[in-house]
Amino acid sequence: VTILECPPMYIVGVVGYVETPRGLRTLTTVFAEHLDEQFKRRMYKNWYHSKKKAFTRYVKKYTDQARKPIEKELARIEKYCQVVRVIAHTQVKKLDINLKKAHVMEIQVNGGTVKDKLEFAKGLFERTVPISGVFKQNEMIDVIGVTKGKGFEG
Repeated sequence: VTILECPPMYIVGVVGYVETPRGLRTLTTVFAEHLDEQFKRRMYKNWYHSKKKAFTRYVKKYTDQARKPIEKELARIEKYCQVVRVIAHTQVKKLDINLKKAHVMEIQVNGGTVKDKLEFAKGLFERTVPISGVFKQNEMIDVIGVTKGKGFEG
């Protein structure tokens, strides 16, 4: 029996993809207004020596003319995109590990029309998604472990 410690994931953005003959292409990305420090740390190589200015200009889009630039980008996703994914990050402060940078990933939103997917993703902005929202208790899942492969060394 393996026990995994899984703090809730935090949703910070949404990405829209357009299907092209050569595969998916990113059309646009919309981030939430308030971004956690753990997420911003991942955007820097060295947080200590940085000026910590990531996303400061982007946040101003939320105050400009009643969020007009943000709504425009969301309308573009709704009109042109076929695939919608949310940007989520882990909450490493809730774990007992010596790590301050959050792990960031994209999670695809499925079901319904693109408008439904976008409304669902917007509803999750700046919210946590607990593990109980994804899996049920006693549900069987497959877990893959990847190692560096050192042979018989251990």
